[in-house]
Amino acid sequence: MADFLNAKVKEIEGRLKELRPLLDEYHRLEAAAAALGDVEARPAGRTRGAAARSNGAGSTRRGRPRGSRGENTRAAQAVELVRTRPGISIPELAEHMGIKPNYLYRILPQLEEEGKVRREDKGWHPA
Repeated sequence: MADFLNAKVKEIEGRLKELRPLLDEYHRLEAAAAALGDVEARPAGRTRGAAARSNGAGSTRRGRPRGSRGENTRAAQAVELVRTRPGISIPELAEHMGIKPNYLYRILPQLEEEGKVRREDKGWHPA
């Protein structure tokens, strides 16, 4: 009987390993759909046509420059909340952070790949 149970446990573990990439893809697609839904819902801004660039000066970037960010980012904030509240869900994280959950559906799987958090059952835990 113990051999049968051990075989079934190994079979289940193998199947879980097979399905994990599909679950990760599901979460990425879910986050992408949520992000695209947000983009679609936003009012259209001024369109940039030829007239906007006709001065020949080229376009200048506005806003925060890209590149390495400090530790004071949403991702770091999410990791800290997971550390202080093990088992927290994405909707709970979003509520505590005052943001919509769609960003967290994208960033938490990345943080998991980086080894900063891990998903267990329906919540997130420190790695």
